[in-house]
Amino acid sequence: MTAKNFTKISVIGLGYIGLPTAALFASRKIQVVGIDVSQSVVDTINKGEIHIVEPDLDIVVHSVVHEGYLRASTVPEPAEAFLIAVPTPFTGESHDPDLRYIEAAAKSIAPVLQPGNLVVLESTSPVGATEQMSAWLAEARPDLSFPQQAGEDSDIRIAHCPERVLPGKVIQELVSNDRIIAGMTRRCSDLAVQLYRAFVEGDCVLTNPRTAELAKLTENSFRDVNIAFANELSLVCERLKVDVWELISLANHHPRVNILQPGPGVGGHCIAVDPWFIVSSAPEESRLIRTAREVNDSKPGWVLEKIKKVVGETLMSSPERRAVDLKVACYGMAFKPNIDDLRESPALEIIQNLSKEHPGEVVVVEPNIDDLPKGFGHLRLMDVDDALGYADVHVVLVAHKEFAGKCFPPTTVKAVAV
Repeated sequence: MTAKNFTKISVIGLGYIGLPTAALFASRKIQVVGIDVSQSVVDTINKGEIHIVEPDLDIVVHSVVHEGYLRASTVPEPAEAFLIAVPTPFTGESHDPDLRYIEAAAKSIAPVLQPGNLVVLESTSPVGATEQMSAWLAEARPDLSFPQQAGEDSDIRIAHCPERVLPGKVIQELVSNDRIIAGMTRRCSDLAVQLYRAFVEGDCVLTNPRTAELAKLTENSFRDVNIAFANELSLVCERLKVDVWELISLANHHPRVNILQPGPGVGGHCIAVDPWFIVSSAPEESRLIRTAREVNDSKPGWVLEKIKKVVGETLMSSPERRAVDLKVACYGMAFKPNIDDLRESPALEIIQNLSKEHPGEVVVVEPNIDDLPKGFGHLRLMDVDDALGYADVHVVLVAHKEFAGKCFPPTTVKAVAV
């Protein structure tokens, strides 16, 4: 079977990965039905519109919907290949992986599976998740055989193919990046390669599901450890009264040094979450990974203390004013620049705690959203220029392009360089 023989594909979960993936398959003239639990998401996509901010995605979705190659539904239906791209959070303070969305997705498609189908887990997952998904499917469909039962002769092919894309460049990187293809058997892998070759121009690298699962977690843990180093340097520089931005710039003149930029913490569904999956699976062997997570998770609290310090200094310079009189503007809510994705954003945590602790008004500048998320309705969204003229204390949390070149006053806490 070649890629053009896939006439119908189903993508389960139409979020930041599922929708771009569905749109790219549909752009290759393959019928795609996207499944999502949110009726509003389904309705938005069926109008040829998108519910997330991602460059070029709106153009692709509008085109493939109006050409009839992509539609969305809340109810799974038969297809030749099923791609599961649902969230994989962790549970509370224990940081144990929560696979309930994968389980729900697997059980939702089980009734419509047919012999010869391919099921691909795209969700970033702890080691063993692909095997667990296959077990859930086998439990739901005892009339079909799966790789763990029948090996190469199974009725259903199972594979894990984790994405590795950068928000803001998802469409480009889904096409150009190398793709890990990890079938439970070689025939599963071969079929998955044929599927992804519909749009993937990078190499398709074969391995087994457990190695693929750990590879994705390793990639994001590597980045988390490097970010933690930069964030820890910012703490050291604060103690020693050194400009961390200048320090890193000087150190990076070394030909073999490339220190990242510090920030208010680490956000997003991947880097802030995936390292915990390794820690949960091998707690005694992952001490450095755990420490990096703890450094990055503690950074929002450090930023809050810096804000309180600037508020105190501002009050000391104007004894006639009270804390309730001081207005604070926070610049950025997303977890990284120039996107609307708020998942696991340290800026959200900082703003939420600041609004509880500061008796005066707190306003928010986030150019990539039109409405504040649930739980932040007591705050006000404001344009960057209006906020600069309105607030007394300013907190730069995300380096959005709209903030570049702006003249921030001395009463500014810069958690990032702008």
